[in-house]
Amino acid sequence: MSGGLQPPTRIESEIVTAEYSAHHLQVLEGLEAVRKRPGMYIGSNGSPGLMHCLWEIIDNSVDEAVAGNGSKIDILLHADGSVEVHDRGRGIPVDVEPRTGLTGVEVVFTKLHAGGKFGGGSYAASGGLHGVGASVVNALSERLDVEVDRGGKTYAMSFHRGEPGMFADDGEKRPDAPFTPFRDKSELRVVGKAPRGASGTRIRYWADRQIFTKDAAFQLGDLETRARQTAFLVPGLEIVVRDERAEEPVETTYHYDGGISEFVDFLASDPPVTDTWRIQGEGTFRETVPVLQADGHMVATEVERVCAVDIALRWGTGYETTTRSFVNIISTPKGGTHQQGFEQELLKVLRAQVDQNARRLKVGNDKLEKDDVLAGLTAVLTVNVPEPQFEGQTKEVLGTPAVKQIVAQVVRKDLQARFTSTRRDDKSQATQLLDKIVAEMKARVSARAHKETQRRKTALESSTLPTKLVDCRTNEVERSELFIVEGDSALGTAKNARNSEFQALLPIRGKILNVQKASIGDMLSNTECASIIQVIGAGSGRSFDIDAARYGKVILMSDADVDGAHIRTLLLTLFFRYMRPLIEHGRVFAAVPPLHRVVVMNPGSKPNETIYTYSEQEMHALLAKLRKAGKRWQEPIQRYKGLGEMDAEQLANTTMDRSGRLLRRVRMEDAEAAGRVFELLMGNEVAPRREFIIDSSDRLSRESIDA
Repeated sequence: MSGGLQPPTRIESEIVTAEYSAHHLQVLEGLEAVRKRPGMYIGSNGSPGLMHCLWEIIDNSVDEAVAGNGSKIDILLHADGSVEVHDRGRGIPVDVEPRTGLTGVEVVFTKLHAGGKFGGGSYAASGGLHGVGASVVNALSERLDVEVDRGGKTYAMSFHRGEPGMFADDGEKRPDAPFTPFRDKSELRVVGKAPRGASGTRIRYWADRQIFTKDAAFQLGDLETRARQTAFLVPGLEIVVRDERAEEPVETTYHYDGGISEFVDFLASDPPVTDTWRIQGEGTFRETVPVLQADGHMVATEVERVCAVDIALRWGTGYETTTRSFVNIISTPKGGTHQQGFEQELLKVLRAQVDQNARRLKVGNDKLEKDDVLAGLTAVLTVNVPEPQFEGQTKEVLGTPAVKQIVAQVVRKDLQARFTSTRRDDKSQATQLLDKIVAEMKARVSARAHKETQRRKTALESSTLPTKLVDCRTNEVERSELFIVEGDSALGTAKNARNSEFQALLPIRGKILNVQKASIGDMLSNTECASIIQVIGAGSGRSFDIDAARYGKVILMSDADVDGAHIRTLLLTLFFRYMRPLIEHGRVFAAVPPLHRVVVMNPGSKPNETIYTYSEQEMHALLAKLRKAGKRWQEPIQRYKGLGEMDAEQLANTTMDRSGRLLRRVRMEDAEAAGRVFELLMGNEVAPRREFIIDSSDRLSRESIDA
């Protein structure tokens, strides 16, 4: 029978007979497509797809809160790998939907493109416009339980891979409990009484490991970030995230009343050039969409839409751009038509203002570019659109064309009013903003004009570099290393300890400028900062070109004391603010010089042994080991207070020679978190830093203080 249809085996026939009926086929015909092609609906079957399923459930609860129903959402990560979302909305309808003959709960969880977001009456603008969220999550779950509080009763229904039925639980709920599908019709059970006036929905599900990879897991950090941003976007909404997977459960509550203005203040880490401006407005457009009629047919109908725009933005002294865009509370990380309209109109308005003030700003014939305008900008852009067109179910890009022009009109009207305002505060901020973006433009033009001079200098050109630089001979960037050393005393020793073939030295005088507090102009006029930027040779800020860097490694070599740690922190602040790609590419290191030199005395003519230790604990452990072995050592043990106390051989063996040194690579996994830490420790705000020091004091060991 090769080449023809194979008859079903006896086992397959028994399964079909035992588990499937017309009722089940009716329920599963749509969800089977989801299980077969999950990537079409959730993007991937790894952790991102797992998190996307959770977003779908959370977004439904958020839509209820946006509609004014309920002000609290609980998200609980259970120890058994399941997740539960509890809202206080109206609760999923429990009555029978006439066209399908199913209850509202079963319709929502088993029918694609079904729900309360299509008729337009329940939600003015929602994130889950596709109507596939709950049903997709159900299809990709080994088990899903839903409970609805409504009308004084608690209703419940369970599903196994999208199919409704009953689990034979023995006490604890488990996804592998025996499951019996409904035969003729489904049953929405009444399992208890709901408190008077209480309503809401509780959904708990176990992701199907037949679909998701073994290492797919709910990411607490991503969940907390999403909960925080949602709390910002819906003022007054309280979101509680509780993780019970660790030995000690972690619970965090997010609740903000300031809206997206407070969100911008949270995201921005640099000192402000302008206040946080709020831009609000709306516009209308018409589009032809298929509308479901009472008889079940789809009819193309022209409808008028209202698009509401709400933007909060501010410029700071830095050059990083932080933009968050949302459509109906749903994040659109890849932008879309709303972000295009915002950025294009921003550039157009500011170009016009620069042209009007060209003489004062001395711009010549140069033109602003988008990067000049976006430098230092922190913005949160939100639009509310009924039935927005997204590019795919993952909703990362808004595609509705008319939104672009509406956002542009709202931005143009507000910004023109600000720039023509006669209020002293508005005029002052407008002047400061124009000065900043023109300075960015001039820096870009200058960087482009001098890009070739930032390449590695030849021997004939070395006179243009700082005279205190002790350069290396090699022209191979990958091999070369730049040591930034503290003071001339350390420089003298390091000269004799280095390998002049590939190791260069640049001394700095004491503590450099704290660039987190200083302006760009102050930083560039500071001798030490300017020397470091010039020697590395790749520019600074937005014009930094990692390919033009003259050295493969930049190694910070400071003393092993409190002042040395402070100098290292100041240098890292400079690299983070103005040469960040070096850190991102793993090319910045901190040398680890030893703290102690222990000379072990050997009997007879055998030479003594020198051992270096790098901490008090390591030294005491070494001494205990020597004492146990019956060995003696020279007293007193040498304690290095600075690099200058070492001779060249000691410095080479412990800190500079590649075969024996220890380097600590500076990494940056999360730029936003790193920015907040630098602002906390090195910024202008004293009160948060004082609180941090007080809260962290109990973790400080008194013995570790170098007194």
